Amino acid sequence: QVQFVESGGGLVQPGGSLRLSCAASGSILRAYAMGWYLQTPGNQRELITSIFTDGFSNYKDSVKGRFTTSRDNAKNTVYLQMSSLKPEDTGVYFCNTVPYRQPWGQGTQVTVSS
Repeated sequence: QVQFVESGGGLVQPGGSLRLSCAASGSILRAYAMGWYLQTPGNQRELITSIFTDGFSNYKDSVKGRFTTSRDNAKNTVYLQMSSLKPEDTGVYFCNTVPYRQPWGQGTQVTVSS
């Protein structure tokens, strides 16, 4: 099984930025599309960004233009650069394949609040 370890979350003011990282065990990243998923209180986990093996990426409308995902296959790591953060971006961020097939990591909490 693959393990994902997400990091980089924290408390940030509205308009601020954060960079999340997702490190995967093994060499799975080079073979799969990877995504960032957001779970907000009371809601199901939802896919907000995807990045494919060729580097093409797409985004949920709510984060388009503010978030950028990237991947470093040599480091088995996926990143999420978040800027112009809003309170509604608050939640726990997870990474997984797209569609998700691997066990979930612990996620990383992002709180956007003044």
